Amino acid sequence: MKKRLFLSAPHMSGNELKYIEKVFESNYIAPLGEYVNKFEENIKSYTGTSNALAVSSGTAALHLALRILGIGQGDDVLASTFTFIGSVNAILYQGANPVFIDSNETSWNLSPKLLQEYLESCDKKPKALIVTHLYGMSADIEEIAKICKTHGIYLIEDAAESLGATFNGKHTGTFGDFGIYSFNGNKILTTSGGGMLVTPNQAWRDKALFYATQAKEPFLHYEHTEYGYNYRMSNVLAAIGVGQMEVIEERVAKKRQIFEWYRECLDGIDEISFMPELPNSRGNRWLTALTFEKTNYMDVVNALEKINVESRPLWKPMHLQPLFKDAKAIADGTSERLFEKGLCVASSTTMTRDDVQMICDTIKQTIKE
Repeated sequence: MKKRLFLSAPHMSGNELKYIEKVFESNYIAPLGEYVNKFEENIKSYTGTSNALAVSSGTAALHLALRILGIGQGDDVLASTFTFIGSVNAILYQGANPVFIDSNETSWNLSPKLLQEYLESCDKKPKALIVTHLYGMSADIEEIAKICKTHGIYLIEDAAESLGATFNGKHTGTFGDFGIYSFNGNKILTTSGGGMLVTPNQAWRDKALFYATQAKEPFLHYEHTEYGYNYRMSNVLAAIGVGQMEVIEERVAKKRQIFEWYRECLDGIDEISFMPELPNSRGNRWLTALTFEKTNYMDVVNALEKINVESRPLWKPMHLQPLFKDAKAIADGTSERLFEKGLCVASSTTMTRDDVQMICDTIKQTIKE
């Protein structure tokens, strides 16, 4: 059988093993060591953020952000509904109530219009908004940030999928009070598992470090006045991250090239639409996402499986999930329509144009049949 083509397979730079060997030589394996510091500095330098904290996952980073902002039992937290559940689980960890905001057609990301309308009419003021930059494509983040500032609510950017994406030349994750990145196995860069919390506020970063290391007070013995978490990234994983950061722009360029190959190969098929890119933005095109107006996307999924190619439906909106059946949602049907018609196709940075051509030929044949 042909080697499987995954949605977004890990792709090493070549230096990761060398850095891991240096970690083992130093014997600093635990969540402490020079590569944790280096990885944080890499992210700061690349994104332009003032402060960064390497943690165990993107979800951990979101949890820390909510805790530091004082989000607690019964508070309302706005969130993109068209996203992965990892974007909103932390709201539940804090005992808060998610309020889901739908997408718009121009970005597939959170609708500033619906956000503004809700904030002007809601009886209970939300404490914060978690906005997701979906599939590596920037939301209309400047407008969203302006709305949040006007209404006095905190802004947290879930940039788990969008490292390397920019809006007006500024990196996603750096517009709000907090931003988070993920380095899970299928992200544009991976440390196998891990995340990063970024913020312009040094005091918040320091507090996040405190909570992420079991909230240990500065004594020789273990003294605790607050509870914390075991959320720090290990030096081993950070070493992988340092190697990955050396090729971040290459990975963004290749993801965007793969998208262009798909667009060129499927050009002229009226029923296919691709996820749009907002003017003045650069998405990282983490996954090439598209919709079919007539063809059942599951027919495409099944056809691609026959040639050993992975694909996946778009995220099922959070307000449609059984877990959130009682949650408030400001929805106009946009994300539901996209979910019903949409598919993510294989976008690994090791793929060739011939791989994309083979996938497109299969899609065309499926549509024809």
